[in-house]
Amino acid sequence: MDGGKFGWVRRWAAGTVLLASCSAVALAQVPGQGAGDDNKPHAPMTKDQAKELFRSVDEILGFVSTDTKLPIEHSVKRKLISRNEISKYLTKKFDEDESTRRMERSELVLKKFGLLDRDFRLRPFLLSLLTEQIAGFYDNKTKTVNLLDWIEPDDQKPVLAHELTHALQDQKINLTKWSDVSLEDVSRNVGDDNRHIRMDEANTAREAVAEGQAMAVFVDYSLKASGRTLADATPEMMAKLKDMTADTNGSPILARAPLLLQESLLFPYSDGLSFEHAVLTKGGKEAAFAGVLANPPASSFEIMQPEAYLTHVPVPMLQMPDIHPLIDAQYEPYDLGVMGELDVRIFAELFGGREMAEGLTSDWSGGIYYAAQRKAATQEEKQTTASIGLLYYSKWKNPDSASTFLRIYGTQIARKYSKVVRRDKDEKDGEQIYSTNEGDVLLSLSGNSVFVSEGFDLELARKLRDSIADAQGQGPIRMAQGTHEPALSLSRLMGAYGMRKLPGRYTSEGHFAHE
Repeated sequence: MDGGKFGWVRRWAAGTVLLASCSAVALAQVPGQGAGDDNKPHAPMTKDQAKELFRSVDEILGFVSTDTKLPIEHSVKRKLISRNEISKYLTKKFDEDESTRRMERSELVLKKFGLLDRDFRLRPFLLSLLTEQIAGFYDNKTKTVNLLDWIEPDDQKPVLAHELTHALQDQKINLTKWSDVSLEDVSRNVGDDNRHIRMDEANTAREAVAEGQAMAVFVDYSLKASGRTLADATPEMMAKLKDMTADTNGSPILARAPLLLQESLLFPYSDGLSFEHAVLTKGGKEAAFAGVLANPPASSFEIMQPEAYLTHVPVPMLQMPDIHPLIDAQYEPYDLGVMGELDVRIFAELFGGREMAEGLTSDWSGGIYYAAQRKAATQEEKQTTASIGLLYYSKWKNPDSASTFLRIYGTQIARKYSKVVRRDKDEKDGEQIYSTNEGDVLLSLSGNSVFVSEGFDLELARKLRDSIADAQGQGPIRMAQGTHEPALSLSRLMGAYGMRKLPGRYTSEGHFAHE
């Protein structure tokens, strides 16, 4: 079992951010400066320009160290690369990395949830997104910042500040080890199930920390002529930064991406920046940089609600009972994990609209899912969602929010399946039961709890529901933050091939390569 699907998307997406949008916001604060024509093509860099860019690395590294209070342990190697070289590098990595194979499993679960259309093909789409206007990266394996031979030095310098933040993070805590704390084993018993669940969002939270810190330095570098920093930002400016980061106009491929991918691409940067701003204004630079690296948050809940992290509010965490005796005779374990606060926001916006998502997300109080694959399915069937049985259980702060979420969830049943027939005569209190082309669907509401089963037969679904409900305690369980052993989530591939957008361009983000 390869872990949580939602986190995987975010780690795959971890290298992508609309820096052009943030640059436009930051430069707008500095009199006499502007973002310029970001999409204007540039001639290959001259030797003198290359020398200037190479010289600027040490200067910008010094700025980053002063801005973050992260020490410079050693200089950072630098290399000039061509667009063709980076394209070959990413394509080769995409073809050879183990994460690509994990993606194929994760894609089915995303489709079963309805977050991707059944006919959507994730691999070719992501490869197209990767190669759209790709540029350079900091490689934490070779400790090298790769500079771009077709972009003028002045256009690269603010992004260098971002990339060199990762270099100093790497020198401080070893990014390869720190950013990938996932389990890669198959979970086949209840103990492993709950280990995966407890740590499922740890990588997602760490991505947001790493990228949020780098975004903070990017903004400070862009604002340096004005004498201001992110710490001086008003709530209005922070809101503008987040809005501009969500602008996909600079990327035609990203603009037509499913909402899940757009939100996952942007989360580490927009929400990560807001998280870092909150810690910075409350605790200062040492707390916001070295402090958070030493004691990172473990969930999207803490990133989206920085006050919860700062005041050590327990993270809502549900328990998985031992369901293996119920399903193992007919099913193979396939995937499990947390459906966290960010995932709820994406789901609610996709099926209920942004206003609904904004009102509902903060009432989330824990969620888990489990996917299994029918042993009797043919090899052809195993490539489709018809082979998957899925259960999802969540708790909410009040019954109204639970009911609202279940209503939103129910609206997509007819969209996902064919031959949908509601079976009123089989329903009990709080239940909706449907027959579909992929088996029974049970939607169940009890107080502030929601249960969904798709693909399991009705009798088994009810047993699974009762078992999960009985396993939950009365209070939230704090996520472990010491020894991290998270499930391998969907965003791992995002981290392996991440992209970052320069003004008008995307750059490869090697510092989250998980090999």
